[in-house]
Amino acid sequence: MIIKKRTTIATIFLGAATMALLGATTASAQDCEPAVSDDALIQPGTLVMSTNPTLPPMQFVDSNGDLQGMRITLGNEVASRLCLEPEYIRIEFSAMIPGLQAGRWDVINTGIFWTPERAEMMEMIPYESQAISISVASGNPLGIAEPADLAGKTVGVEIGGFEEAKLGELNDDLQSQGLDAIDVRTFDNFATAYQALRAGQTDATVSIDATAAEYAARGEFDRAISGLFPTPVALAMANEELAEAVLGVLNDMMEDGSYQALFEEYGLLTNTAPFIIRGPND
Repeated sequence: MIIKKRTTIATIFLGAATMALLGATTASAQDCEPAVSDDALIQPGTLVMSTNPTLPPMQFVDSNGDLQGMRITLGNEVASRLCLEPEYIRIEFSAMIPGLQAGRWDVINTGIFWTPERAEMMEMIPYESQAISISVASGNPLGIAEPADLAGKTVGVEIGGFEEAKLGELNDDLQSQGLDAIDVRTFDNFATAYQALRAGQTDATVSIDATAAEYAARGEFDRAISGLFPTPVALAMANEELAEAVLGVLNDMMEDGSYQALFEEYGLLTNTAPFIIRGPND
């Protein structure tokens, strides 16, 4: 079951209490033996993860060029508990599933939405729940308040992801009601989609709730609509041995409270039941 914690909007960096809790439960990869065989990894001793760091506060690049965010912290923690060194490959989302299947990385760590179709192709562990928001220019000059208000509007979205698929479904639904079509504009990533909104090239941008809330808290955009299409978000792997090991880490983190501490710091929905590798029919 998924429950919602009563916490504030996510901050850019983890608080000291969360970091202390995480740090107290981990060991350096050099101090222990890897918990998975070399055959289960792209590179021995290393957990290679793909991410698209364009979704603050979940994953982003700070002013020093370093990766930050909840999912980066989570990935580092998983790697540490497996006695592996974390390594990240920054790449657009549209390349992530093909790259996993081609053996370019071990884990998709970018907040990939769970779907039955994806679960047919990968080992997926849902660990988070996210929904979709509609961001608009500050002040919401077009008065967008419900999905039907997007009819006839130009809306930007990252190409190839769950958000684009759901925007397409919404567009089909609006047209079936006799409303004007949405002019869907796809972008390589969410950062460029938001840049287009900032430049007035689009009327709205679709992203996950956490990112839209972060931009709204900064005062850059308004969040006109939120909570659309709530769906589990997962870590995805191709190798079954690795997936079982990651599953064990996540359940250990739930048991010792570090999972809850991390999610509470970011104001996110937490899982209360043990994690599972969720197949297409689960």
